[in-house]
Amino acid sequence: MTTQESHPIVDLTDEALEQMLRRALWSTVVLGLLASGAVWIGSNWRNAAMLATGAAISSASVLEWRHLVRVFNARMDKQRTPGSAAAVVIFFVIRLAVFAGAIYGSLKCFQGSVVALLCGLGLAVMTVGWEVIRLLRE
Repeated sequence: MTTQESHPIVDLTDEALEQMLRRALWSTVVLGLLASGAVWIGSNWRNAAMLATGAAISSASVLEWRHLVRVFNARMDKQRTPGSAAAVVIFFVIRLAVFAGAIYGSLKCFQGSVVALLCGLGLAVMTVGWEVIRLLRE
């Protein structure tokens, strides 16, 4: 008779998910600062500003994901949601518009490399992906 082990994602607790997103947030902030500094030294301030803008949006996105996860988990566990769920969703949509404005503004004002901006925007995906891999390996 064989026993089946459950997949690590099945046993993921709300606290573990919160910690994973917290680590991803700090990793995004630190990597964004280090990468922006390196680009400033290696290239110019315009490209560094573009990368920093993308990294700031990535960091804010991870923070937003943390808020959404809290609301969804509270709903799934039939608990009282932290704050109004409607307000969280409305602020999510407003933040998306602010992020789009920040991207547009950085492209117009800094006139740096679009690749640097995209690298900064990709930091959130990279850090969350890294944390998921770490979680699955444990």
